Amino acid sequence: MPRTAPDFPTLPAGPTRRGVLAAAGAAGALLTLTSCRSAVSAAAAPSGSSGSASRGGTLAVGVQTDFAPALLFAQSNNSLVQGLIYDTLTQYDDNLRPQPSLATSWTVSPDGRTVTLQLRQGVTFHTGRPFTAADVVFAIKNLTNPVHAAQLGATAAAVTGFDQKSDHELVLTLAHPVSNLFDLFEFMIIQDQQTLADAVSGQRLVGTGPFVFDSWQPGSVLSVKANKSYWQPDRPYLDAVQLRVIPEADSLLSSLRSGQTQLSFSLQGQQVATLKSDTRFGITEYKQGAGDLYLGVTTTVKPLDDKTVRQALAWAVDRDRVVSELLGGYGQATAAPWPQNSPAYTTGAAQHYSYNPGKARQLLQSVGATGLDLPLLVPSTLTSLAELVQYDLAQVGVRTTLRTVDPVTAQQDLIAQSMPALWVQAHSFAQLHPATLAVSAYPFNQAKNTSRFRSAEYSQAVLAAWEQGDPNSAAARAAYQRVTGILLDEAFIIELAVEPSLQVNTTGLSGATLNRFGYLHAQNATLA
Repeated sequence: MPRTAPDFPTLPAGPTRRGVLAAAGAAGALLTLTSCRSAVSAAAAPSGSSGSASRGGTLAVGVQTDFAPALLFAQSNNSLVQGLIYDTLTQYDDNLRPQPSLATSWTVSPDGRTVTLQLRQGVTFHTGRPFTAADVVFAIKNLTNPVHAAQLGATAAAVTGFDQKSDHELVLTLAHPVSNLFDLFEFMIIQDQQTLADAVSGQRLVGTGPFVFDSWQPGSVLSVKANKSYWQPDRPYLDAVQLRVIPEADSLLSSLRSGQTQLSFSLQGQQVATLKSDTRFGITEYKQGAGDLYLGVTTTVKPLDDKTVRQALAWAVDRDRVVSELLGGYGQATAAPWPQNSPAYTTGAAQHYSYNPGKARQLLQSVGATGLDLPLLVPSTLTSLAELVQYDLAQVGVRTTLRTVDPVTAQQDLIAQSMPALWVQAHSFAQLHPATLAVSAYPFNQAKNTSRFRSAEYSQAVLAAWEQGDPNSAAARAAYQRVTGILLDEAFIIELAVEPSLQVNTTGLSGATLNRFGYLHAQNATLA
């Protein structure tokens, strides 16, 4: 039966970033003991277990998009593997509060420019090499390498100093306060630096996570097996996990019904809705959403360089129909990027553009933009969305020609800023601290975005939101609203709907969860 999950798999309560800042300012005390207890208790038995969880078995996960090693350090359409093979420094709880993982505690200086990390001892990579502070230094610097196209590269680059006090204590110096620092700490996988070349070629992935890379057959399956030396006691429960590539949604749905797969996060709401009354399945909707569906606009293509034309397109699309027909009633129609639990969310911004084809036609006529015929790129997984958008634009006199590509090509075009005049896509990062979206997501990056939109006002607003010491302060929230206002006015990214993050699993599976970056956490998963 459908159920609503917390924003994030529940972890024990821990210090909020504001709390850590306050504690650091008042006494400068570390939180080592409390944090260590939190990290251990996070590995508690799965819900419903009496402490004797069943062990063994292979979990088959159905995915529509194959693993792309070139995008290992970026947010891609298939980031499940990151949570299986790798650990991160911290993990968010339900309320966007960081909790320990490889970092057991941390303190932030009152000016927000120095962060001291205490790192977990006794952790080894899958090769047997001990994890130390040097691996964190490598991981941060690795994200600044433009070859890896890591969206949080700018945040990593704000770390300008590294002082390794010991193998397990590291002091980071920042160029300025960074409001999304803990987004970086959860996004950044800890990759073994000695096998980096193997990782980006897909030959071998080496981390410290609960599962060890076994094999990858491109276009077919990626397999991992249990890490017998994992630092969380008695984890993982499963023997192995397989990510099986099933591109067609109907085939993926059939694989779940037949029991060939037990878990998927790839189905859209309209497919998930068909399983609501089937007692063989559990459906979980994560409140923060999976990201947003949007219509992208290349602002260097005439007449799309005129924001009046872009605003007309924003009025032309029926967002409620996207939610009802494409998302099966899950999700949220919106004109702004933010889900309802974001600190940047306001009802006014979400409803800024409604479905008004008459106004769209009026705006187009006002600037002489009639008889438009534009290309529209669509990833093969979003053809239904593209067809809805194509129909709505045709009603206001904008003809579009669909150009369908595979999801990996679409992602590469997005990164390379080689999109045509229009495209539909889904973006992530709105479910995090708002600065991460505007600083790091390809469509929104103030310095270099897919739309090729440039604006000094936008850059200033984004940087002001990013350089807040307290991401929840009144000043920070005002900065978020300024960014939102510019996004709505300039309309280079036309938001359509917050896409639900939907987990479908057979009822025999428990304990598998997804983090805010789409990393699959299966160390607590069991199969009946």
